[in-house]
Amino acid sequence: MTFHNDFLAQLNRAQRLAVEHFCGPLLVAAGAGSGKTRALTYRIAYLISHHHVEPDSILAVTFTNKAAKEMKERIERLFAQEMAVKNYGQQFEIISEYEQKKLVSQAYKTITKKLWIGTFHSLCARILRFDINKYQDELGRQWQKNFSIFDELDVQNLIKNIVINQFNLDDKKFNPRSVRYHISNLKNLGLSPDKYLKQDSSYKNRVIAEVYNEYQSQLAANNALDFDDLILVPVRLFQQNESILGYWHNQFKHILVDEYQDTNKIQYELISLLITNGEIKKSKLNWQNRSIFVVGDADQSIYSFRMADFTILLNFQSDFGDGLSDQDTRTMIKLEENYRSRENILKAANCLIENNTQRIDKSLKATRGVGESIYCYKADNEQIESKLVINKIKNLVKENPELSWGDFTILYRVNAQSRPFEDNLIHNNIPYKIVGGFKFYDRQEIKDALAYLRVIANPADTVSLLRIINTPRRGIGKTSIESLIKAAQELEIPLWEIISDMTSVNTLTGRAAKAINNFSKKIQYFQERITSLSGAEILEQVMEVSGYINDLKQKGTEEADNRLENISELYNAVLQFQEDTEDMNLQGFLSNISLSSDLNDLNEEQKKVSLMTLHSAKGLEFPIVFLVGLEQGLLPHIRSLHDPLSLEEERRLCYVGLTRAQEQLFLTYTRERFVWGSKEAKSPSQFLKELPSDLIKNNFSKSLNFHHNSSTFKSKIIQIHNQKWSVGDHLIHPNFGVGEITHIFGAEKKINLAIKFSGIGQKIVNPRVTSIKKID
Repeated sequence: MTFHNDFLAQLNRAQRLAVEHFCGPLLVAAGAGSGKTRALTYRIAYLISHHHVEPDSILAVTFTNKAAKEMKERIERLFAQEMAVKNYGQQFEIISEYEQKKLVSQAYKTITKKLWIGTFHSLCARILRFDINKYQDELGRQWQKNFSIFDELDVQNLIKNIVINQFNLDDKKFNPRSVRYHISNLKNLGLSPDKYLKQDSSYKNRVIAEVYNEYQSQLAANNALDFDDLILVPVRLFQQNESILGYWHNQFKHILVDEYQDTNKIQYELISLLITNGEIKKSKLNWQNRSIFVVGDADQSIYSFRMADFTILLNFQSDFGDGLSDQDTRTMIKLEENYRSRENILKAANCLIENNTQRIDKSLKATRGVGESIYCYKADNEQIESKLVINKIKNLVKENPELSWGDFTILYRVNAQSRPFEDNLIHNNIPYKIVGGFKFYDRQEIKDALAYLRVIANPADTVSLLRIINTPRRGIGKTSIESLIKAAQELEIPLWEIISDMTSVNTLTGRAAKAINNFSKKIQYFQERITSLSGAEILEQVMEVSGYINDLKQKGTEEADNRLENISELYNAVLQFQEDTEDMNLQGFLSNISLSSDLNDLNEEQKKVSLMTLHSAKGLEFPIVFLVGLEQGLLPHIRSLHDPLSLEEERRLCYVGLTRAQEQLFLTYTRERFVWGSKEAKSPSQFLKELPSDLIKNNFSKSLNFHHNSSTFKSKIIQIHNQKWSVGDHLIHPNFGVGEITHIFGAEKKINLAIKFSGIGQKIVNPRVTSIKKID
């Protein structure tokens, strides 16, 4: 089907150039809100309608099933619109609903059903259904076409069984979840157990390699693959079998990849093999009737913890393109017109991200007018911060009848930050939802901690008792617990009465008796002190005495750190309750939590305020955004402060947060935060200092002592720009004192300095906005 002449009239110049590109490589550097999905869908439609490319020779990779579904629906709509004009002489929107559905169905049958559109995992699974029986791994293991795909629970249980039951490993040193995460990372890097050991053959690595090997053997024995195998196995198959690679290379003439900055090493290898047919030399690649079209934005790469490698996008020009400068290249197009945010928001975002060195130079341009100033509030603590935000939301809704709760989002760096906002939303009867995670009191570690408190306050609570009796694991098996439950049921008494009786436990449980008796003694200790200790004291002590805190610390993962932060925030919640109500009693706090949960049982159809981490916000947009907790050590996170690459990713996270806002943007930070009930002084995020102060209103400029318009400030900037720095230079910083430059990142106008200061360690500073002076 050939489309009418003005089919591409809805695209801007850059989008149109991208869509009209036919053969060869093209990188579309698509800024936030620049219409990348439109470019992708129009390109597919243009390939089919203008170049008469067969739909089944097009492979389009998305990173979510939702994105794949949206892409298919948009393509169907484009073809249905064209058929409406040709078949009925009318616009699609005018014809009847029945006729619309009929045309969309026809577009599905003739076009989208034949297209290969989906995630890496779904597309690779389709390929493997054809050819997996021709593959064998390095140890000769094989799979058949009717293979199963194990979900995460299946995988966790399998690895747990290998670690604990087969290899008899200490699950504190080799936590099954951590081992599973490690194996997943190895697969995403394309490493077999043998290749992994060639890199590092330490004792821990040897054990993980053995578990990895046994895990693969058991997967093969079950004719099963995990999600990582779905991509790894096709890559290995293509590397083993030239004829199979050749078949799929010839099948897919035009390959499109969305969110290219989020690809990992093994995903890149898959795409590269399909494009090149295994040819290593770029000069020998044949692009006749063939293309690779990737869309992405290095400035929005925030998933390194999932093994995403944004340098894959940065290397596209050297891998496949012409490698020429941005001005001269014919293999890269920048989408810089933003259709989402107001100009003030984009100016701030541009100023922030320009401080990163590892990026493709581009600047978002507004298409929707200047908009209101960005507001920034400094709060005394997180409680005041949450009240400021919720009150502002209430006032905006009151003053603007067209706004609903669903128009607002609150973005934060770590999950634990949600608690005070949730409490205030519940208190004000405002409906809300947590996007991409659990509400605070629904999180595993919070439910565990509350279960301990409920058993202490109410020993008859058998549900809570069963939750914590072996949490963290203390060697109390399922058989022992079942024996205790059976005895309690036959005697018609609460389970606690059996567990708290040493004689009964010794009689019923054998080897587990010691662990059960130790557990019950600890609970009894707190039950005896329920009136003499405050709720906060009981929570703090029981988390330590039970081993729960130590168990999380020993895991040492980012997930465990987040869970520790949540428990700390629960402790803050108990303290706040005690301060607000003057009720120190544990039962009072538990009753308050139950009532709060009941109040929040709201209709799912209601418009709700969205709360989410910055990682969960990627790809979303909201009229009004509150980006909270902009403090050094929180955003940027403390783990990134001494690592330049991590610091740049934190800046990208902040950039993603800013560019979610369509109409208004509010920023907040606090003077201090509570950590395990103790006040910790906080300083404003360095990212705030990288925003243009003339765009920011309220207490921001005053609190940070920014005076961009003063002649003194301008003269300092000029002086700094002219200064040349070298590793080993000594300098003086107005706040940190004397330091020595240890590393220099970037060049010319994008330089950052890593400086080691006496007594406080290493810090990374931007010499363009920091008053530092070289010491001769």
